Amino acid sequence: MEEPGFQVLLTGSGDGKMEAVRAIRTVTGLSLWNSKLLLDSAPVAVTPPHWLETAQDAAGLLEAAGAQVAVVCDWCDRTVTQGAEPLDPAPCSGPWPPEACRVSCPPTTDWVRQLMTDSQPHL
Repeated sequence: MEEPGFQVLLTGSGDGKMEAVRAIRTVTGLSLWNSKLLLDSAPVAVTPPHWLETAQDAAGLLEAAGAQVAVVCDWCDRTVTQGAEPLDPAPCSGPWPPEACRVSCPPTTDWVRQLMTDSQPHL
């Protein structure tokens, strides 16, 4: 089974377009020109699938620059909220047991992440 992944979806540039371009450069490592093209093509995925915490950190950086973003589960295509509450208590439509989906379960009850971080390097 593949590892879970969460993508940062850029939905808009907000008021500070230049700050958003700089934040995209920081998150992606793209050139200034390619970062601007990415911003202009919103809605678009900014990152490949990552761990939830990595995706939320990238989303936070982009939001601080004024961009509008969402963190989306690449298994069930549901948006992940920033808080500790589950977005949707329904089971994940992916191949996960209901208690393992990061969208359905708040991080405080996420036993899968704890098991995986014991054997994986910190990302």
